[in-house]
Amino acid sequence: MTAARLPFSPADRPPLGLRERKKIKTREAIRAAMYALVEEQGYEATTVEQIAERAEVSASTVFRYFPTKEDIVLTDEYDPILLEELRARPADEPWPDTIRDVMLAAARVGFEEDPHVARLRTRLMAEVPAVRSRMMESMSVTGRLICAALAERTGRDPDSLEVRVYAMSFIGGLMEASLYWAENGHQGDFTAVVDRALDVLEHGPGQEDR
Repeated sequence: MTAARLPFSPADRPPLGLRERKKIKTREAIRAAMYALVEEQGYEATTVEQIAERAEVSASTVFRYFPTKEDIVLTDEYDPILLEELRARPADEPWPDTIRDVMLAAARVGFEEDPHVARLRTRLMAEVPAVRSRMMESMSVTGRLICAALAERTGRDPDSLEVRVYAMSFIGGLMEASLYWAENGHQGDFTAVVDRALDVLEHGPGQEDR
């Protein structure tokens, strides 16, 4: 089925104001500083004070944008876009088609924007317990957004057991796909790994590994 529009395309979104552009620039500077320091000296040795100095901001500014060091690794700008894209799909489109297309688009954008950073982030998720723990908390927020979109589509209560279990199964699958990709040396294309995970969610684990 052809999508109504290209997922995650910025073409039909209004331009950001100066204030929001400055916020994004600051967040990107903090993230870039974090990634560079982690590669130079490792995650545990990297402090918020060092990140602030490298990004040329104050430590309080770092904490204003990212409550924890783990959030610098994990936080991105995609959750609101994900919800927007889910809501923009045709109302009569089967939900499995909707979630597959949108999640694959999100995985593709996340990888293609900066493959090196995508590998570093997933490696930290796999290797650093604090990052992995925070990832589970962060992805539960994304899961609630999927609950909201699914509830709107089906007319069900977003807090119902059925909606929560169905939506969170996709979040769990995406999390495991990220860990699997990192634990196996980032072999292959990340989007293909996510696609494989979605196949398992749809058909079960009985199919042969591809």
